[in-house]
Amino acid sequence: MTPSGVILYGPPGSGKDTITSELAQLREEFALFQRLKAGPGRKTGYRLTTVDHIEDLARAGGLLYRNRRYDSEYAIDRQGVAALVNAGRIPVLHMGQVVGASAVATFPLHWIRVLLWCPEGVTRLRCQERGDKDVDARLKVWHETQQDLLDHAAEPWSLVIRTDQLSAAQAAEAIEQARSVGAPAGARDIRELVV
Repeated sequence: MTPSGVILYGPPGSGKDTITSELAQLREEFALFQRLKAGPGRKTGYRLTTVDHIEDLARAGGLLYRNRRYDSEYAIDRQGVAALVNAGRIPVLHMGQVVGASAVATFPLHWIRVLLWCPEGVTRLRCQERGDKDVDARLKVWHETQQDLLDHAAEPWSLVIRTDQLSAAQAAEAIEQARSVGAPAGARDIRELVV
């Protein structure tokens, strides 16, 4: 089977972390890709670095994608993805921008591109329940994600999952099923989903 990876795209509170944990319980090969991060805030789940290091990687062609959000710089490096694949792992990448999901998909794996969605009220409640101190900023990002999807309505997805309608375990099972059969990505009715 062709090596594969999973891209989880969705707004804050859509379940990326929880679903990744469920995937790892299904198969030990699933591994969260830890993005490079330079800046304040949450440190868990990232490889902390400096903006200068990210710049050096960008100049050397070592980045698949970089972005700025929550006053921090984030990057997905080719070497980091390759290291997981070479270790026999299935990388799981968390994305918040459609252009980032497209950029990552240029790395030569069979990517299962998963759009996770939940209504704004669900994001608010989940952010409050997990103790986020920046709920308003995360709701702003929810709206940016909604617009991002509308602006890229033709973007292909292997799966679209409403995380307010499926449990994280059910979502993980659906993702693993799609990965095991090599599900192709195709266009979806995004407007009906997010408006």
